[in-house]
Amino acid sequence: MKKTSPKIQRRHLSGVFLLNKPLGISSNAALQRVRWLYRAEKGGHTGALDPLASGLLPICLGEATKFSHYLLDSTKRYQTTIHLGHSTTTGDVEGDVLLEQAVPELTQAKIEQVLATFVGDIQQVPPMYSALKKEGRPLYELARKGIEIEREARPITIEALELLSFTENSLTLDVTCSKGTYIRVLGEDIAKALNTFGHLTYLHRIKTGQFDLIPSYTIEYLESLTEFERDALLLPVFAPVDHFTRVQVPQGRAEYFSRGMESNIEHAAETEVLVFDGDKCLGLAEITDKKRLVPKRVLNL
Repeated sequence: MKKTSPKIQRRHLSGVFLLNKPLGISSNAALQRVRWLYRAEKGGHTGALDPLASGLLPICLGEATKFSHYLLDSTKRYQTTIHLGHSTTTGDVEGDVLLEQAVPELTQAKIEQVLATFVGDIQQVPPMYSALKKEGRPLYELARKGIEIEREARPITIEALELLSFTENSLTLDVTCSKGTYIRVLGEDIAKALNTFGHLTYLHRIKTGQFDLIPSYTIEYLESLTEFERDALLLPVFAPVDHFTRVQVPQGRAEYFSRGMESNIEHAAETEVLVFDGDKCLGLAEITDKKRLVPKRVLNL
């Protein structure tokens, strides 16, 4: 008889792990590996990185997934290198060469003058190689068949754009941007503004929302630890929204809150507050102008 490996006993485990995703694997593959190592019942990531991108990928386990969209919507910071001289079909090194043009002579002053035009609120046309959908189909499926369709420009914000270094045919930048920004497209657009073409050869995320990359927090590092040591690396379940106001649940009302029931509370109106019973986080709520505590997301810890 064929031996079957014993089924992993999953745990009702909640928290956030700040993974340093390696090159060469998808965000979903990275998520599943972390989830498996923690034996967590459920998990989700907070903003995909392409296989050819590396860096910070916060992994929300268990009840922390209820807060993951706050990180999806948050500001991100990247370091990236744009190779100048030709563009590719995908905007990075994975694609085939598309358009070529000699690179004009670059100076720091010229580059910084161009970069300044991209800072602030701008419009960006999403790439064909993206997970955005057209009539239910991801654009990358059409792109792989050689089909290109018109995409509407979308508003994004480039909060900061710093030149770290440059050579005769490359720029390395530090970019802080809003959600929905495609760094591949930004690289192409900057290259065009410099009167050439370009594509990304390096993309590394160093910040998501309030979280900074911890370089040592790799999959290999997790694998080298005991389960107890791994658990000690998890941030609290409410870490994605730790900046919200904290309130204590009115006395005797914790159980009612956990059932989704409203309570009276002496507190000014606020759209979103974290509700605690002592040290235990019960969830997220709204306080109305009528001083009612209304549960919005209840945690099952």
